[in-house]
Amino acid sequence: MLRNLLVCLSLLMGAAMAMEAQNLVTSTAKDMKGVSLTIYNQNFAVVRENRQISLREGVNFVRYEDVAAQIDPTSISFKSLTAPNAVAVREQNYQYDLLNPISILNKSVGKTVRFKQVHPDGKVEILEGTLLNPPTAIVGQTDAGGGGTVYQGLVIRLKDGRIVLNPTGQIELTELPEGLVSRPSLLWKLDVDRAGTHNTQVSYLANGITWKADYVAVVNKDETMVDLTGWVTIDNRSGATYSDAQLQLLAGDVRRVQEAPGMGVVPMDAMAMKRAAAPQFEEEAFFEYHLYTLQGTTTVRDNETKQMTLLTASDVKVTRKLVLDAGRRWWIQGIRGPGMGSDTQNVKLNIVVELRNTKENNMGMPLPKGKVRLYKADDRGNLQFLGEDLIDHTPKDELVRLYIGDAFDVVGERKRTDYKQISDRVIEETYEITVRNHKETDADVWIVEHFWGEWQILNNSHPYNKLDARTIEFPVKVERNGAVKVTYTVRTRW
Repeated sequence: MLRNLLVCLSLLMGAAMAMEAQNLVTSTAKDMKGVSLTIYNQNFAVVRENRQISLREGVNFVRYEDVAAQIDPTSISFKSLTAPNAVAVREQNYQYDLLNPISILNKSVGKTVRFKQVHPDGKVEILEGTLLNPPTAIVGQTDAGGGGTVYQGLVIRLKDGRIVLNPTGQIELTELPEGLVSRPSLLWKLDVDRAGTHNTQVSYLANGITWKADYVAVVNKDETMVDLTGWVTIDNRSGATYSDAQLQLLAGDVRRVQEAPGMGVVPMDAMAMKRAAAPQFEEEAFFEYHLYTLQGTTTVRDNETKQMTLLTASDVKVTRKLVLDAGRRWWIQGIRGPGMGSDTQNVKLNIVVELRNTKENNMGMPLPKGKVRLYKADDRGNLQFLGEDLIDHTPKDELVRLYIGDAFDVVGERKRTDYKQISDRVIEETYEITVRNHKETDADVWIVEHFWGEWQILNNSHPYNKLDARTIEFPVKVERNGAVKVTYTVRTRW
């Protein structure tokens, strides 16, 4: 009775396997009828593929190949555009155990393996036994004593009982283990009510692909305007190539539960950017983000860095400032040299370039976050690098402020010249800030001071602007080869 039951179960399983094999449909990139790609600047993308798949009525098993190796299997969506209500997904599997020597040996533990070894004298030896442990690494050996492949960590038991560790040679197996695939694949079990060729759409999230913006600004001779070029840099390490894709880029801080690392890519040189073609992207507001859509299509290959023009703007007005902000970097610049006073510090002046992202200023497109590099041509016409800074996502009509370096010929010195303890909770301090200009042109300087507690300026040598509750600035003009000294006294309560 038990034997008959086992026979019946075996027949049923065989019939089921035969039916599954008969209804198995394999879809590859050759069936692609279109792909669109939305890349986020957070190391992931939304992939949408249209493929034509022939389906039978009833249960179908579809193997869907050529998907991204870094696909998020929980994000997959499958539907038939031909007959949406006639196709239902009953099961979905993501198979990513790829075929390679180590994965084959991992699944062959307990099976018979053969090693072909060629000795230095040309003699061939065959070792046959049971695989007890898979290798931890497979390395090549090319020494004079007979080279070959070394299987580190691998253990086999020969037929005579001997144990061989880390064998060398050419390995052979009698069969290929089940469950290994040559490329990452999706496997669906579908219920189909309408037979025929279906135009299907599959969408999913893929990690390992990102984009960022890089900007190059070339300053004119009198440093009042720049020509700005924005570039998109796409880095695809998702494990798939997207051929003739409709490309969109989304800029914004989209929340994901697990963030992926960013990327660092060296952009093209400045002269190549300056000769770039017109922008290829159309920008639009989308939800609380911004979407940039490529006109036409492009191919984004796996393990490729691609750069494309995002925007160009000519004759953008800029303002250059020299800012003396001693409180900003006191822990670096406040170190006293030999013979200096304990309340005296030499302060470098920061070079700040500002521009308005407005239509009137030949701009006005929302700018994705990225790195801005400034260049200027010298008297010989050679483009020289001036400095760089990072900007965050910047809407239209907002101010772009770039800190690109520190001044050479304009220097500052800040002293606290007097200190008085008025009471337990009140002090008075007097400061003297000197700016010396060694250039042959005048310099506009903004001296920035920071306070704490409840403060009050008692006297000051120059007018100031109050920037916020704890910050003021003294705008001063320093004549060429001249100096300006700003003094003030502040009372602080706490």
